[in-house]
Amino acid sequence: MPFLYRWSQNIQSLLLGPACVLCHAPASLEQDICVECKAELPWLGSACRHCALALSELTADRICPDCRKRPLAERAIASLHYRPPADWLVTRLKFSARMPHARLLGDLLAERIGAADMCRPDYLVPVPLHAKNLRKRGFNQAERIARRLAEPLAVPIAAQGIERRLATERQSTLAASARRANVRNAFVCRRDLHGAHVAIVDDVVTTGHTVRALAACLRRAGAQRVDLYAVARA
Repeated sequence: MPFLYRWSQNIQSLLLGPACVLCHAPASLEQDICVECKAELPWLGSACRHCALALSELTADRICPDCRKRPLAERAIASLHYRPPADWLVTRLKFSARMPHARLLGDLLAERIGAADMCRPDYLVPVPLHAKNLRKRGFNQAERIARRLAEPLAVPIAAQGIERRLATERQSTLAASARRANVRNAFVCRRDLHGAHVAIVDDVVTTGHTVRALAACLRRAGAQRVDLYAVARA
């Protein structure tokens, strides 16, 4: 099915030109979305600087109550709220291999990072999939998004030597109370990150337990600073 989808999209592009992934109206060559649909996306406004959780515009210091006690990351950026149509874009990429969505979501995230006053990391670290899930899905959606970020940000991807060693349950299937235990010690880093500034790349952040577990692993490998780049925040 992914082959047939890509084939039909290629034929459409040749005959009709690029089309918006949401409404199928003509889109620009640069992005797979029309101007109108892009403007109507659920853009994330005021958010916690450490976990990207949405906050009231009246919050002065932009730090959520949880991050006052234990920050999730040094700095966090997310482009969108995880609600329609952002949730559809993410899930169709993840479960239906709609690769144009990876290009679009990566571009939207790159725009948000570029507009933020943040120093660039030394490496991008896409949240890894377990080998079994990677074989089943055929790709890692976080890695595809990271690929799209790497060039405009001029930051290399560090994926080799960073692995998910436990085949954990999907976080979305678990209650919030079970998600922390599900990813505890799930990751291993076999590369030297001494003194490095890294940015974790993920598609969606919900409770933050996956990010926290991976960040702890990266710090044990020597990372001095860990940021978070996420497409969407639930």
